Amino acid sequence: MDMQPDPVLSDLRPRLVRLAYRMLGSVVDAEDVVQDAYARWLTADRDMVREPAAFLRTIVTRLCLNALKAAKRRDERYIGPWLPDPVFDPEDDAAPDDVTLPLMMALERLSPLERAAFLLHDVFGVSFAEVARTIGRSEPTCRKLASRARTHVHKARPRFSVTREEGHRMAAAFFKATREGDMTALRSLLAADVVAYADGGGKVPATPLPLNGLHSVLVRHAEMARGFALAPSRLVLYGFINGLPGFVTVEAGDITQTTSLQISDGRISAIYVMRNPDKLRHLFAAPPAGFAVGRE
Repeated sequence: MDMQPDPVLSDLRPRLVRLAYRMLGSVVDAEDVVQDAYARWLTADRDMVREPAAFLRTIVTRLCLNALKAAKRRDERYIGPWLPDPVFDPEDDAAPDDVTLPLMMALERLSPLERAAFLLHDVFGVSFAEVARTIGRSEPTCRKLASRARTHVHKARPRFSVTREEGHRMAAAFFKATREGDMTALRSLLAADVVAYADGGGKVPATPLPLNGLHSVLVRHAEMARGFALAPSRLVLYGFINGLPGFVTVEAGDITQTTSLQISDGRISAIYVMRNPDKLRHLFAAPPAGFAVGRE
């Protein structure tokens, strides 16, 4: 189907993609959902559509709910920790919609309906009346779904904000300490209860389970430092990824990865490493400014 640009969809598309991405955690799947919604919009009876935004939000949400049902079976077989696709944030907005990577992980633990109710109402400002029509539940039920979700994600909300300058400084210090094997410097950067996640999806080598606590994280980085000495990382760029400071590197074996750091009270409280090539493919299709890894 030859789809010509539509001014309605062009205006709404960024928010629809953000909604779909936050529902699914996948950039490619979000783009596919919005494209499918676009096809349905083209064939819709426009006389019956009072609010194009509400119409398209409903289609996108329902398509996401259907996709999540199929994904549940797939995710049960996922190898290692699951992380959402990395998304670079605009320079003027460190955390669009206040949905950071830790919150995305919290959303993943909710039921699909809880996720939809919370995102539509709390993040995108949709009334409960529209939420009810969108997901096919009563308003009181939608309020309960959003309330339950709110309770679950409350703990994941960052308690401390970090400026871009401070985030960049911490990311640069972390990169230097880990790649040079300076465990004393690394220790000074990490919180006592730091947690490290690495998502390889079974496609590339990655730590199979989250590392909990300062000792476990230091031991693992001491091991990796020996590998960095033999095959140095190539730094591509620093930036905010899913609302968190971090960087992109090319590692041994020509593996591209992103590293995001959650900073709490001046220390790194969580480390998120994405190595799954399927979840990084979109970065090559629409790279952020400064992103160039020398691949075809």
